Amino acid sequence: MIKRTLKQITSMMKVENDVNSFSNLVVHGVCIDSRKIDKGNLFIPLKGEKMDGHRFVEAAIEDGAAAALWQKDVPNPPTHLPILIVEDTEKALQELARSYRNQLNVKVVGITGSNGKTTTKDMAASLLSLKYKVQKTEGNFNNHIGLPLTVLSLNEDTEIAVLEMGMSAKGEIEFLSNLGRPDLVVITNIGESHLQDLGSRESIADAKTEILSGLRENGIIIYNGDEPLLKERLQKYGHKWEIHTFGRNAGNTLYPTHMEQNNGGSLFTINQSNSVFNLPVLGGHNILNALAAMLVAHSFQIPFEDMNEGLKELKLTNMRMELVEGEKGERIINDAYNASPTSMRAAIELVSNLTGFTNRILVLGDMLELGPNEEKFHFEIGQSLNPQKINYVFTYGKLGKYIADGAKTSLKSERVFHFTDKSTLSAKIREYTNAQTLILVKASRGMRLEEVVHTLMKKNK
Repeated sequence: MIKRTLKQITSMMKVENDVNSFSNLVVHGVCIDSRKIDKGNLFIPLKGEKMDGHRFVEAAIEDGAAAALWQKDVPNPPTHLPILIVEDTEKALQELARSYRNQLNVKVVGITGSNGKTTTKDMAASLLSLKYKVQKTEGNFNNHIGLPLTVLSLNEDTEIAVLEMGMSAKGEIEFLSNLGRPDLVVITNIGESHLQDLGSRESIADAKTEILSGLRENGIIIYNGDEPLLKERLQKYGHKWEIHTFGRNAGNTLYPTHMEQNNGGSLFTINQSNSVFNLPVLGGHNILNALAAMLVAHSFQIPFEDMNEGLKELKLTNMRMELVEGEKGERIINDAYNASPTSMRAAIELVSNLTGFTNRILVLGDMLELGPNEEKFHFEIGQSLNPQKINYVFTYGKLGKYIADGAKTSLKSERVFHFTDKSTLSAKIREYTNAQTLILVKASRGMRLEEVVHTLMKKNK
């Protein structure tokens, strides 16, 4: 993490007051939540719509913070404490992170995409750790506040930082890329997330390719070569940066020559190695994420033949194809962190084709931020279900009802249920489960369908 004196910090960002009386104080890391202060932190109070962190500056310092920022338009700064007055505390956080990044001798991998960026980040970090000291974005700290915090958490001896870059609007990834200054960038895919804000997949592709704006000279681009929208935007940069692609098709730099699913994960082979790779996570789409991560590691001189060791140590962020056991011995795939039509179809395909189960149940909720065609997208998910592969469908939420309506065109209506209450939903699911049951639980994060998973895992009392 950042370790600097307050005098050094004043050279890394603009400070408007005299700090000579406490210039030798040393800051160890930064924190924006006064409840999570560690000794020596620089507390950065942010002004939100409902809460102003300046209210907690004195408490933060009492709890061990070495110093705090203070936004100059906020009245009554505590003059008896080590305070750095700045124009805007959020911008100061970003400015400090940008300066710190420029002082570090670290290689940066930047990852974005509509789906799979967090999983790819976790996989890339695990593979790179075979040879290097690696830090990565924790959780989903991938926005204009989370990424600066991640950069400021980097240790000075970190060799590679794997940074996830998310977005909700045009221009955000450009900002993050220019702050992180990646040496290598990955674009996992272009899906339907953020259609509500950006209007079309073409606009989403334009927004994702903003990650090139901070890519350093002699950098590397890795992208999903099966996606025409990416291909037409990125292949023209071959003269400027090194480009590699991954995907299912044989025209890519790296592609699978065999894929197989089992209860413990996925087995696959690739065109550039004779090894059989064992991925401890389910889904053909996750094999594609693994290919992207393998290209990242290979770009840093890690042989493909060594990568099984890194895949074996993989630890994914929670609620991404997480396989857990229910009360009756049923197997539950908890994929409740996010959802789009692309990722939902991929998860349903996985469940449909996994062997060893006689009863397959889908528990599906709203996919958010899909724009004016959201009802159509939900209906089509239900309509596309194979009645020979799926036994029952349970849906939840306002938009989930359209999944149920679509499902009734492909499955008998008595096999489709819609709910607006999670406890009632969970109780009904229990009536249809046994030890031979596989359940997929998937929806956008805002639906909190992991609560259903937790209920199904509990013993009835």
